[in-house]
Amino acid sequence: MNDATAADGDLIVRREGALGVIRLNRPKAINAMTLEMSEGIDAALDRFEHDGEVAVVLLEGAGERGLCAGGDIRGLYESSKVGGDLGKVFWRQEYIMNARIAKYPKPYVAFMDGLVMGGGVGLSAHGRHRVVTEKTKLAMPEVGLGFFPDVGGTYLLSRAPGELGTYFGLTGATMNGPDAIYAKFADAVVPSAKLAALREALTQVRPGTTSAAIDSLIRGFATGETAGPVAALQAKIDGWFARGRMEDIVEALKADGSDLAQAMLTTLGEKSPRGMVVTLKLLRLARATATLEECLVREYRAALEVFASDDFREGVRAAVIDKDRNPKWSPPRIEDVTPEMVAPYFAGIGADELTFPDSK
Repeated sequence: MNDATAADGDLIVRREGALGVIRLNRPKAINAMTLEMSEGIDAALDRFEHDGEVAVVLLEGAGERGLCAGGDIRGLYESSKVGGDLGKVFWRQEYIMNARIAKYPKPYVAFMDGLVMGGGVGLSAHGRHRVVTEKTKLAMPEVGLGFFPDVGGTYLLSRAPGELGTYFGLTGATMNGPDAIYAKFADAVVPSAKLAALREALTQVRPGTTSAAIDSLIRGFATGETAGPVAALQAKIDGWFARGRMEDIVEALKADGSDLAQAMLTTLGEKSPRGMVVTLKLLRLARATATLEECLVREYRAALEVFASDDFREGVRAAVIDKDRNPKWSPPRIEDVTPEMVAPYFAGIGADELTFPDSK
């Protein structure tokens, strides 16, 4: 059943029956995505879109640990240190691909098994058929790196019920599979033991099969769960996070005094103050934004500013390079983040603005 296999080590692309398979293949790095992998995924999407025998595209990750731990943060860190342009090139490629996945003309299925973080969310949660399992751990923890939830994360988070997106974006908290469905990041929980059977069923789909029919097929393997533990906390989260300023969110948590509120305060205290302020503004703007593309344009502006910032390098150093988990943020306190510091993240970038192939 396998034919026309293309593999460069980090990415496996092949057709299995009617299924166009894109497998991220860096299991030791939990399939963290490099620029070359991103370009390879784009090429695979081209190939499968124009292959009349491919009815469905499947994104999956090699190994037992997860679909994708995000982008190649270490490579971005090294480029940022020397004033390189990997951020500009990598994020442009990635964000254009995120928008493409959201509009892909054939059914696009993502197996979001295990860890799904950052860039992995961008590859999967914009797809039409998003399958999570009992092993799913989905998070957008970028604020802990002096960054913000990108890859269209501000669009996705801003459309979660109530203030759950604000909570997940600012704290970097992890969703399980049912949480992800409730937050609108996924569509169905399928037990991991049933993924192989679902995958085999997808290879048998006829070309031209509708997305509704794919939904129906997936439901045949699904548990029917639609809400996880976070749903029960929504009323409290809404009360704390429905604010326009980080200072006000912190004050609301302090005023509550419960163990849960104190735990959230502790978590926020570990994040980049500047990253949190930028994230909150991006989320509030995204809520009033109609399209994913508009959010990606805004994220790209902010990402280039992040790439040049000490906070990004310090966050990656503390989490990934030295692993001391003790970043020294600049500035160190939320109240020290001034409008003048934040403004460059939202300023136009002229010739570097992100544009999409169908809108040029």
